[in-house]
Amino acid sequence: MAKDDLDADPTLGPDPAPPRQKPALSQDPHRVREVAERNLESAIGREVRAFRRQQGMTVADLAQATGLSIGMLSKIENGITSPSLGTLQALSHAFSCPITSFFRGFEERREVQHVRAGEHLEIERRGTRAGHQYHLLGHIGSNASGVVVEPYLITLTEESDVFPTFQHDGIELLFMLEGEVTYRHGDQLFHLRPGDSLFFDADARHGPEVLNELPARYLSVISYPQP
Repeated sequence: MAKDDLDADPTLGPDPAPPRQKPALSQDPHRVREVAERNLESAIGREVRAFRRQQGMTVADLAQATGLSIGMLSKIENGITSPSLGTLQALSHAFSCPITSFFRGFEERREVQHVRAGEHLEIERRGTRAGHQYHLLGHIGSNASGVVVEPYLITLTEESDVFPTFQHDGIELLFMLEGEVTYRHGDQLFHLRPGDSLFFDADARHGPEVLNELPARYLSVISYPQP
């Protein structure tokens, strides 16, 4: 059959749509740091490189700002040489950061919390009602990421005439575990069932609007910049 005949054949249907591309993530959640970064030079070098990239500077820009040579900066970033106190002071002035920032990745104890089943910190949260329990599953304060994360297990067991609504800084993720609720975010309503999730900007007014099936339980993970 000729190509023109193929093009004209209605039984072949239209060309299939190209597959949707998945959004690229900015980091690999499974990435691990090299063991070599446990030594002081490598830890300092990694921090210097991170500060330079955060501020959109090239090595040449940093050399001009600090008076250090490009070769010396390259050695520092690659952990080949140990910078002097004067060099670190020049770098801290260029980045407008304390000198101690360059050491935060070296032999620093990272916090971790283990909460066993049935154990949690029960708190009173603004707008809560009887039968609305907010259990904080863990809390890590100041940390190297610059982000505070608050994970809650929320249990709703009783009807209420007035439902709590919240509005705060940060990003929030809800994951429904049990029951069904209609959840408000701004002027939109979402019917959440077990396995459903809702990811949103927490600056908009939000909260459970209708308790469709009780008891209802869901995870709430709130993330916001460190104060």
